[in-house]
Amino acid sequence: MVYLYKVPFSMQKDTIIKEYKTSIENGLTSSEVNRRQKHYGLNDIKQKKGTHFIIMLLGQFNQPLIYILLFASVITAFLKEWVDSLVIFAVVLVNAVIGFVQEIKAKKAIESLEKSLSLEANVVRDGKKQRIQASQLTIGDVVFLQSGDKVPADIRLVQVKGLQVDESALTGESVPVLKNTEAIEEDTILAERTNMVYSSTLVTYGVGAGIVVAIGNDTEIGKINQMISTADILETPLTKVISRFSKLLLYVILALACLTFIIGVLRGENLVDMFMAAVALAVGAIPEGLPAALTITLAIGVSKMAKRRAIIRKLPAVETLGSTDVICSDKTGTLTKNQMTVQNIVTTSNSYEVSGIGYEPEGDILINNKNINPQDNLVLKECLIAGMICNDSNVVLKDNRWFVEGDPTEGALLVSAMKSGLSAESIKKDLPRLDTIPFESEYQYMATLHENKELQNNIVYVKGSVESILTRSSKILQLWGEIADLDVDKFYEVSNKMAKKGLRVLAFASLIVDKSKTEITHADISEDLIFLGFQAMIDPPRPEAVQAVQTCHRAGIRVKMITGDHELTAISIAQKIGIIKNDDKFTEIQVLNGKRIAELSDQELIDIVEDIYVYARVAPEHKLRLVKALQYHGDVVAMTGDGVNDAPSLRQANIGIGMGIAGTDVVKETADMILTDDNFATIEAAVEEGRGVYDNLVKFISWTLPTNFGEGLVILLAVITGIALPILPVQILWINMTTAILLGLMLAFEKIEPGVMHLPPRKSNQPILSSSLIIRICVVGILLCAGAFGFLKFAIQMGRSLELARTLAVNIFVFGEIFYLFNCRSLRHSMFKIGIFSNPLLLFGVFIMILLQILFTYAPFMNKAFHTAPIELLDWLYVLIPGIAIYSIVGVEKYLRKKFK
Repeated sequence: MVYLYKVPFSMQKDTIIKEYKTSIENGLTSSEVNRRQKHYGLNDIKQKKGTHFIIMLLGQFNQPLIYILLFASVITAFLKEWVDSLVIFAVVLVNAVIGFVQEIKAKKAIESLEKSLSLEANVVRDGKKQRIQASQLTIGDVVFLQSGDKVPADIRLVQVKGLQVDESALTGESVPVLKNTEAIEEDTILAERTNMVYSSTLVTYGVGAGIVVAIGNDTEIGKINQMISTADILETPLTKVISRFSKLLLYVILALACLTFIIGVLRGENLVDMFMAAVALAVGAIPEGLPAALTITLAIGVSKMAKRRAIIRKLPAVETLGSTDVICSDKTGTLTKNQMTVQNIVTTSNSYEVSGIGYEPEGDILINNKNINPQDNLVLKECLIAGMICNDSNVVLKDNRWFVEGDPTEGALLVSAMKSGLSAESIKKDLPRLDTIPFESEYQYMATLHENKELQNNIVYVKGSVESILTRSSKILQLWGEIADLDVDKFYEVSNKMAKKGLRVLAFASLIVDKSKTEITHADISEDLIFLGFQAMIDPPRPEAVQAVQTCHRAGIRVKMITGDHELTAISIAQKIGIIKNDDKFTEIQVLNGKRIAELSDQELIDIVEDIYVYARVAPEHKLRLVKALQYHGDVVAMTGDGVNDAPSLRQANIGIGMGIAGTDVVKETADMILTDDNFATIEAAVEEGRGVYDNLVKFISWTLPTNFGEGLVILLAVITGIALPILPVQILWINMTTAILLGLMLAFEKIEPGVMHLPPRKSNQPILSSSLIIRICVVGILLCAGAFGFLKFAIQMGRSLELARTLAVNIFVFGEIFYLFNCRSLRHSMFKIGIFSNPLLLFGVFIMILLQILFTYAPFMNKAFHTAPIELLDWLYVLIPGIAIYSIVGVEKYLRKKFK
């Protein structure tokens, strides 16, 4: 970040005021504001000049597969097959438009950052307080903040009173941060700069004032904008594989077409005839249906994932999920509920467990796994009342979900009291509040004075940090209301044990005062408080996340937690979820914090990143470095996020996963996938769907290529042997287009095969077709060629017409594909194991294809359009023989491969 002077958070507040030449009372003068605005610019985020939209659109055509399709479109137009030419070109155009639209949407992320600065600010200028547009702020402006304000710039605080700021969108910190004005060390990480507030964070409590030290692109959020702009947009594993496959296919097709032309010319054939033969081979070898199948299969995957609460914004992300090696997950709200929950209560009499998670007031208070009635335990009841009544927040039910209005910590205290049967409305009626001392960083506690209608005295309840309460307490309330001396050391030890488990511990005390007392001061509660106990809370892990993490581990996917929270909290949650083992000791090998990451060079981080599973107190630039370090090892990285701070790393990751509920607009625009329930378990479900989608794509490719290979072979063989073309170009187009739509695309509806989540992730450099599949494709292609060529020659030798022989050859290809389609329903099993009727759409497609072939064979207008002729009933036996052979041979091959694997 660029500051006017040295790091402002390391400077004393008096020095800040002096160095920035401003005044808390008077602020800047109007003339000085104008001068500084001309020098520093306005407080808005500048965008880099983007690529022109025409260049972006043309870039969508710059792919080898698109070259093949454009070539096919030109060839079919040359053959005056205008409909086929337009259909192929339409496929190209649709794919280009989809890519163009997705790229435009991705650029909206930075625009969302600009919108985040469209707010107002309270400042003092020329000695007068005034409200101005945040964009008009400049360096040195004095800004006043209060609860509910969105911070308009990066500000060094010089005055605070109980100021708390929600920085979760920027740092990932799960609870509001208490601010102060004290100078801190220069190397303090972002999440621990307690004398600074940052642009776009939210004031949740208290008031404060400070001096603007950074605006626009120089703010922390502006720096994130720069990282979004510079983050690499990586090719997905699928686009890489398809690109390599398409290039290879392009070269093979051109080589075979040239070879066909040369062989024919050398045999003395007519040049025009040989050119048409080369064209026929090229048309036959091009898998026209592949791009459409790719897009539709991915789109079907999108639909399936939406039903499982994952919204896909970018189609290739569907398949990328299936090859994910590492999931880098935020803790708050994804692995956890993002709802602080009291789990333990400690009083003088006992230690209690509290069941239930989140803000739903459902659960029990237990001791030794047995329910107790808090109404029969005076000290426990008083501890719960203190948490409920010394409290400024509310828990409300909206749309069948419980929400906290106010501070999450106070919400947790309300819920724990409600679980015991206490009613906030009833308690507040019995103990009306008379006065309040709000929470301030200097004192670390909050106190409320209440009228006690049942007694002759009033009562003060105090809640705060362990130290602030224990140092002011001298007595303790016991089980039946007796007052005894407090053993302070004992309770310090208890609180330390809970803190080491990652729990946030709050202490509670009370004080009986005279009935006439209606106001309280800090002096009134400086000593002799009656200690009531502790309530220890944590943002609990989602139960379904535990199972999802285990499933990911079985699938060979490593799960890493990246959070803005403290190390102890992160370790505790990681152990409960299963990211690390419960018996692991807390060591630096296990967890790496942001300060340590900043000290490491890129190479040092690359060397250790694979072995560490928990990262705590991380800043945005750390997340980006972590993703890049993992990708250096060849990992396919999925990254989750909800705050503005996550946007650069989401863009850099192979797949960015945004939160639909808690996520900011920036995150939703940057992400490849959005979780509508913000739940880690949904990621696991999406990974499973992604693997199923990839399997279906491989099934389609391994099904369609034998046809293209066989068609190319039959043309080449005809040229070599000097006979007429067994299949005409227009007939080839009929085979390729109709079967791709009615047969091949039906494979996209195949269900996920059992055990898919017990296989390791596919390597990003792994070819799309294994050696066994390539052999299978070649065998089927040769069988199709042999069947079509052999029966064509047989028909001609029997004195049948060339048109009839070609009709026979076309039907052999189509019915061969139908039989082979049933082989391809599973790459490993027979169709009987996965269920003959488990894909009714496929059976429907086969039925329609057979009807079309009957029409193709016998309808006079089809005979005229495609140069075919009706065949006799016995000829259908010749049509079925190659198909039956293909199904049987492939079935035996799969059985033997499985048996001897």
